[in-house]
Amino acid sequence: SSVEEVKRLLTEALDPTQCEVIDVSGNCGSAFDVHVVSEKFEGKNRLAVHRMIHDALASVMAKIHALSIKTAKAPSKV
Repeated sequence: SSVEEVKRLLTEALDPTQCEVIDVSGNCGSAFDVHVVSEKFEGKNRLAVHRMIHDALASVMAKIHALSIKTAKAPSKV
């Protein structure tokens, strides 16, 4: 997986106002930190938001060793 692919999948699924994906695996594409702000998170609890992110990345999760969700909130919570 690549930063671009992860960001594309998150953007397509969550229509974020902010989306940052950082490869923390030394550019081998196996570990990422993500920061996502999306209106789709409004009114959702933390577990539901994390599930939405994992669902968005379902097609590449088998290739990702570690996914750290650093920020996942609605714009009103920023």
